[in-house]
Amino acid sequence: MRLDKLLGCLVIISLLTSTSFAKEKVWRVRGGIAQEFKDAKGQVWNPGQSKYNANAWGGWIKLQPKTALVGNLTKEAVKKAKKAGYDMELFHSVCWAQFPDTVKVDLNTGNGKFQVTYMVGEHWSPNNRGYDIFIEGKNVQPLYVTPGKDEIDIKIYEDIEVKDKVMNFHFAGNKKTGKGDLNAMYSALEVVPAKPVDPKKKLTTQWAKMKMDRS
Repeated sequence: MRLDKLLGCLVIISLLTSTSFAKEKVWRVRGGIAQEFKDAKGQVWNPGQSKYNANAWGGWIKLQPKTALVGNLTKEAVKKAKKAGYDMELFHSVCWAQFPDTVKVDLNTGNGKFQVTYMVGEHWSPNNRGYDIFIEGKNVQPLYVTPGKDEIDIKIYEDIEVKDKVMNFHFAGNKKTGKGDLNAMYSALEVVPAKPVDPKKKLTTQWAKMKMDRS
């Protein structure tokens, strides 16, 4: 009887955890634009050309990024964007900086752990643009090289921890890449709170442990 009550409590806790996660905020930024962008799912992407505001979602800091358009995505790029669940329009513009300048963006995420998705569309340098991607001061993608012209790339970084309530992004050209173009950039950023442990998996593990303890 006590075992049944314990399992019942675990189910309630798991449901509460998953419900609270569903209501948590997601931060989305589209580079190279000055107005909000609403995608096919009705999700709003904040404009990358907005200056940082401590009372809003965030914005660029230090130096306003330059902008560029990615005119025509390849068929493979469009397919890749759709497969990942993103509108291809997100890859049609970029925020960039002329080396040695860099691009910096701050998001008012609050504290916690997050999953970050970095997206970029190459508008000019075919496999010849090299830079580093820093998040929270950590080089999460050293010596990064963008794809070919009109192609896209999507990178996901797990468990990015924020302790000062503001998530810092820094994109900086790096000569060590050996590339001729060191102008760092991004097309879009998506930040979501780190997912909790799968309730079903957690219950299964807990049930197995309790059976082992009883035997």
